[in-house]
Amino acid sequence: MIFKRINALILFMFSLNFSVQAEVKLPVLISDGMVLQRDAKVPVWGWADPGEQIMLSFKRKTYKTTTAKDGRWSIELPKMKAGGPFKMVISGKNSVEIDDILIGDVWLCTGQSNMVHQLDIHDVRYAEEIANADNPAIRHFKVPTTPAISGPQEDLEGGEWQKAVGEEIRPFSAVAYFFAKKIYEKYQIPIGLINASVGGTPIEAWIPREGYTDYPEILKIIEENKDTAFVNAQRQNRPQPEESAEEETDKGLMGTPWYSNDFTPKNWRRINIPGYWEDQGVRDLNGTVWYRREVEIPESMIGKKARLFMGRIVDADEVYINGVLVGNKTYQYPQRRYEVPDTLLKAGKNNFTIKVTNYNGKGGFVPDKPYYIFTEQDTVDLKGYWQYKVGEVFKPFDRSAFVDRDSGARVRRINPQNEPTALYNGMIAPYKQLPVKGILWYQGESNTGNPKAYEGYMAALISGLRSVLGQPETPFIYAQLPNFMDVSYLPSESNWAELREAQLKALKNSNTAMTVNIDLGEWNDIHPDNKKDVGERMALAGLKLAYGENLVYSGPVYESHTVEAGKVILKFKHTGNGLMSNDGEPLSEFALAGEDGKFVWANAKIEGDRVIVWSDEVAEPKYLRYAWADNPDNPNLYNKEGLPASPFRTEL
Repeated sequence: MIFKRINALILFMFSLNFSVQAEVKLPVLISDGMVLQRDAKVPVWGWADPGEQIMLSFKRKTYKTTTAKDGRWSIELPKMKAGGPFKMVISGKNSVEIDDILIGDVWLCTGQSNMVHQLDIHDVRYAEEIANADNPAIRHFKVPTTPAISGPQEDLEGGEWQKAVGEEIRPFSAVAYFFAKKIYEKYQIPIGLINASVGGTPIEAWIPREGYTDYPEILKIIEENKDTAFVNAQRQNRPQPEESAEEETDKGLMGTPWYSNDFTPKNWRRINIPGYWEDQGVRDLNGTVWYRREVEIPESMIGKKARLFMGRIVDADEVYINGVLVGNKTYQYPQRRYEVPDTLLKAGKNNFTIKVTNYNGKGGFVPDKPYYIFTEQDTVDLKGYWQYKVGEVFKPFDRSAFVDRDSGARVRRINPQNEPTALYNGMIAPYKQLPVKGILWYQGESNTGNPKAYEGYMAALISGLRSVLGQPETPFIYAQLPNFMDVSYLPSESNWAELREAQLKALKNSNTAMTVNIDLGEWNDIHPDNKKDVGERMALAGLKLAYGENLVYSGPVYESHTVEAGKVILKFKHTGNGLMSNDGEPLSEFALAGEDGKFVWANAKIEGDRVIVWSDEVAEPKYLRYAWADNPDNPNLYNKEGLPASPFRTEL
């Protein structure tokens, strides 16, 4: 009797397992609300039991196939015109329905944080765009961050299609949305945005293996990363937090916390917000610094919801009002915009306390950002003098942990999302068979430490993605890095300028376009707020490359030069209706150097479709640069369509 029960249980478990395996399963991306590429053969695929009969019903047609021995099946839909919404039903031993499918143009949007940045992060600048969002034909799918160093993955780990309607638009990539909106306004066809982007990531992680044919050392790394034991050993060798910064207990959290209303500050020093503490009498401190101030709040703000803007803080923060935590961020880049409950503020003095944690470089409050608390009717400025005290000092980072003690060689450590192919494998490979209209790319900040390699990597990315997508000439549109960091008032060297040059050279790849954004950055923010102009400039390039419109889509790009009597005569492509100075002032940011390589600012003027550059200090010019700096002061060469010229340099 016992044996019969055991056998019955085994039989039941086997049948249960079989029934689970038998279910037709679809990729995550093929789901409700999806957009399929028009005028292209579109595969629909999935998994089921080997030999299982699969039937797909779509647009009043039925398609059939049989699952292969490896459990995979695929059905190819014929070319279709834009339209929708449609419903798809896929049946095997079970049935799956996909609703609200549109047919239009699908764009792969990829890169790092400036492609990630959601409309929600920029909801002050684009409050009206968000409030009035009502375009269900623009769809967005944010691919979850899932690096995979072992190889290409079969499916995503999650995600859903969202519509550009109401609050649902907030997670949209701002750049991608403004691109899509411009295209939609022109053609009134559905636009699908597949957003595969991760902040702080290098280009190497996005290049598929197929792009690395000329990089044997990287191919070796890719093979090493398939060895799980090797990868685990490398990851274990990474310095742990207690090795890199043996943190002592924060004094601000011992006893009565320093943010408490019951705490009485003693021996605190004066400091200014905004500003970095290294610029205000604190030398080379990595650790935590507490800021306090009693802020006078008027009666008119009491009982009302308020918003607190604390600019940007390097690196992490916790903000308390009257002893209550109202917001925090764990890294330096997000804008600090916190909601304050309507019950928290009181008339008169209010205790504002901010704990700032800094891990490297200058710590504190970024200048030239908003610092205030406000309601609909009232605003209280928070800039000015505060009191501060150091809560904790981190010990210096032990960089010897990265060096092999026997050989002295630098040890390779694995950070999965930065490894070659890792983000392609996990975030693009799972749907590589889906056709797209084109690719949008916004990345480069993480590669400015080694800009010389970037030109080759761009070629590898473009050819690699086109190869795996099976679309050898798909339009590839990318954003050149904007201006950033301190403004340069003297000719200088610049890694950011070198990387822009590498991006400029990538135009040698066929069917590519680059948007110039040298006028759209912010000196103190690697994530500039103006995402609309970046997206719309990409849309201009898209209208040209992908839709064949006859228009000026680029600012002036250096083409050639001649030298006559010490003057350099420059010729440009993409001059449109003519060259101009966008501010009406003489052209600036041109520099010349002689054989000695010492650059001086030069004179420049427009003559027809040419620019003439000269300097009385350089009789025989050998080198020329334009807008060659991290953040050039006033690069004012544009075409009359209002698009800026790309920074460049040339040897004469």
